[in-house]
Amino acid sequence: MLTRKRYRIPLPGGRTLELGERTLVMGILNVTPDSFSDGGVHLDPARAIEAGLRMAEAGADILDVGGESTRPGADPAGGDEEMRRVLPVIEGLAGRTPALISIDTYRGVVAREAAARGAAIVNDVSGLQYDAELGAAAAETGAALILMHTRGRSREMYERAVYEHVVAEVTQELADAMKRAVDAGVARDAVILDPGFGFAKRAEHSYTLLAHLDALAALDRPLLSGPSRKSFLREALGDRPPLERDWGTAAAVAASVLAGAHIVRVHNVRAMIDVVRVCDRLQSLKP
Repeated sequence: MLTRKRYRIPLPGGRTLELGERTLVMGILNVTPDSFSDGGVHLDPARAIEAGLRMAEAGADILDVGGESTRPGADPAGGDEEMRRVLPVIEGLAGRTPALISIDTYRGVVAREAAARGAAIVNDVSGLQYDAELGAAAAETGAALILMHTRGRSREMYERAVYEHVVAEVTQELADAMKRAVDAGVARDAVILDPGFGFAKRAEHSYTLLAHLDALAALDRPLLSGPSRKSFLREALGDRPPLERDWGTAAAVAASVLAGAHIVRVHNVRAMIDVVRVCDRLQSLKP
């Protein structure tokens, strides 16, 4: 187990996000027709808002609202459609829950509009590779910025999943993403890093990264781990659909927390809260 460093992340309005004392849980709220696990379930804004409020009541610290599926092979929704899906949900959640709201987008225009409606965090699956305006949007709004590792777009990412030393290469490419953010005006203190399990990675790459997640501590930024229901879990579980991977997700979440993750991003908030609480109890006994 890795002793977890504490960080204070600046947020809009002079607020801060304290990371490290306990593991925070980010609930996944997909407002899409085609996400791999729950596509179509929350397309209606009212239904999505109620689902977000239930996640917060179950203990979610952050609600991550996404309007475009980034699963391998997914088609882009377009910025206007993405905003049509997510902005009413963010507006409906803002002020109704103490949970922070995160916008899962790689588009600068979406990030700006989401921040104007209450989002405090931008969760970028591209690591600032898809839209040059996103870094500036995060800097101007004061939102915290999560940079995830990937290579290529959704339709080509598996073709780019070629590594000699996956941990070293992902570490370096996350460092490159962080430099892009700082060059765009984002404060280094506002950056959170995500190794991107399943994105431009074969199952063996994701398992290797999870086994060596503590190596990313060398980047001196808080870590988000998002293994929830991902396809790499099938290598150990067998060919099960996403909704039947929660036990495998629980194991990956536990491994993440014990390796030093500051935030875990999950679908089943209520169940994973229990996993996190037990692992945090173990973390608290370390010197």
